[in-house]
Amino acid sequence: MNDISDADGIRQSAVPAPRGAELPLPPAAVPAGPHDGDITDGLEETYWSVYDGAASKATVGQILARLPRIVRQIGRLAWAADRTATLAVVVLQLASAAMTAFGLMASVAVLRELFAEGPTPDRVRAAIPQLLVVIGFLSARALLEAGVAVAQARVTPKIRTALECEFLTLTAHVRLEVVDDADWHDEAYRANDRGLFYARQIVGQVVSLAAALLGLVGTAGVLGVLHPALLPLLLLSVLPVGAAAVRTARARFHSFKRWNTLQRRVRVFAWLLLERDAAAELRSDTAQGALLEEHRRLTTRIAEEDTRLGVSSAGLNLMGRAVGGIGTGITYTALGAMLIAGWLPLAAGAGAVLAIQAAQSSLTRLVDVSHLVYEHAMWVDDLLAFQERCRTLQPRRSGAPAPEAVKTITLDDVSFTYPGKDTPALNGISMTLHAGQTVAFVGVNGSGKSTCARLLAGLYEPQDGGTVRWDGVNVLDMDAESLQARVGCVLQDPVRFPFSALANLTVSRGTLTEADPQRALDAARASGAEQVIAGLPGRWEALLSKRFRGGQELSAGQWAKVAVARGLYKNAPVLLLDEPTASMDPRAEHAVYEAVLRDNPRPDQITVLISHRLASVVACDRIFVFDGGRITESGTHQELMDLGGEYAAMFTLQAAGYRAEAGEAA
Repeated sequence: MNDISDADGIRQSAVPAPRGAELPLPPAAVPAGPHDGDITDGLEETYWSVYDGAASKATVGQILARLPRIVRQIGRLAWAADRTATLAVVVLQLASAAMTAFGLMASVAVLRELFAEGPTPDRVRAAIPQLLVVIGFLSARALLEAGVAVAQARVTPKIRTALECEFLTLTAHVRLEVVDDADWHDEAYRANDRGLFYARQIVGQVVSLAAALLGLVGTAGVLGVLHPALLPLLLLSVLPVGAAAVRTARARFHSFKRWNTLQRRVRVFAWLLLERDAAAELRSDTAQGALLEEHRRLTTRIAEEDTRLGVSSAGLNLMGRAVGGIGTGITYTALGAMLIAGWLPLAAGAGAVLAIQAAQSSLTRLVDVSHLVYEHAMWVDDLLAFQERCRTLQPRRSGAPAPEAVKTITLDDVSFTYPGKDTPALNGISMTLHAGQTVAFVGVNGSGKSTCARLLAGLYEPQDGGTVRWDGVNVLDMDAESLQARVGCVLQDPVRFPFSALANLTVSRGTLTEADPQRALDAARASGAEQVIAGLPGRWEALLSKRFRGGQELSAGQWAKVAVARGLYKNAPVLLLDEPTASMDPRAEHAVYEAVLRDNPRPDQITVLISHRLASVVACDRIFVFDGGRITESGTHQELMDLGGEYAAMFTLQAAGYRAEAGEAA
């Protein structure tokens, strides 16, 4: 037997696999995912884990060297989003740090009065004015910090909105062949999953970083005023704490990478258990137990990782406190010696203790936030770099606009190869299409039919010197998006927009707010969608998505009718129908073809039909047979049947199948 037929009855070459290529028996244990070895086996190189744990690998010097550039970058984003709010954050944060320093100095003044000679009531009364000053500074700091929070609340959403809108605008408009590139997809999802997520957080983190740094500088300044010899003591007391904080932060980031890798898989299984589209098959296959088993295995590993991190952090904290305690003991011993020697008043010594404690807290916070900012900034950099790349991948916007009507479209020696492929999808295609014609592209799957249609639609551009011309004008000399606006496409698997029934039609004109009622009704009638919409609660206003309250569910065949109506509503000079009726019943399919191709032909429109059901192309003005990226036959149905080639064989095979079924039914 030399030929077999696919699901639609079209003949395909049956090439037996060589003996050496036979599939071996699968293993007895089903490999659902990585089970043994390191917790991240098989997932290390996934697109979303590129920078996870980067802060744990960087040296302290690398982090400190990069922080100024990160702060400048975030500052530029904030300045572009809201200059007034950004300036307010900077000024108020500086003022808040100043209030902290002044509050420490005022606290020293209070202690000086309390430690002075004289009766205790007199000392307390003498300290009250200074105590009021401390309260004033603390109150001012609270107000300033509230101001920082308000200004940050103004600027952060604007940065997030600007970045997200720009990201989606750029990705939604890149050329179609770019979307076919797996590497671009990885970068896009990484930028969306990580870059946008951390861009929302990094402004607050930079503000916290600045607050911790300014607090550390402020306490150091206070100690310098009290006595210059206290500054070395500050280093002695805070460096051990800082070293412990660095170790703890790195352990946390290492753990985060392991935890996050598994958490990704857990979310996938949880989504499959919850997703409506998977619900029926999940239950019919009784696959719940398998998914739950894998979910339980992964969550157990996550719990083990959480426990490991908690135990490790406890040990590191104990070590840090032990070393820090030694440093603090040496500091306080030196401080006591200074008091005994008379280098420092008792009140100043008490103030130094407060300043050292505040510095330790600021340094710990500084280390933690520095690690976060360093790692999250890599994701923001990645997002910005991806956006910059997308700017170079936009369609042409420089040429003349495409014509409102077209008489002829000519393809001359057109070739096209998909990114990452060695074999061309199209190889030397030439044809001329005329207004008023209905033409058909037929052939086996992968023969180049849909690729050729997308070249006609301006979604792809010819390669290797071939040309596509509209009325003699090279499409490369036209604005690409205006060309795409002149083509209505109806695909086999249409997008099911979660809009109203009317908006699902008007979206083809690029708007959800304006509609031509008569055009919408005519398109719905021609496609068979009129009865579908009439049967919905709310009719034109019915929401077509069960994911939202009050939404309605359509069958695949009903969606196909809506999609055809969408293409007709666009009222474009070129209409491409790529297997639009594959999910319709025979009667609905016949009605659509009768209405679109026969009852309402447009003398100013070129209609291209791609179909595996050859009965639907019999009445087309011209039929092109594709095979291996080339056109092997062309002509009318009768001409091709008389030729006795591939088309005649495919049509005869399908017709024989229908006759056999009819005979069995009789």
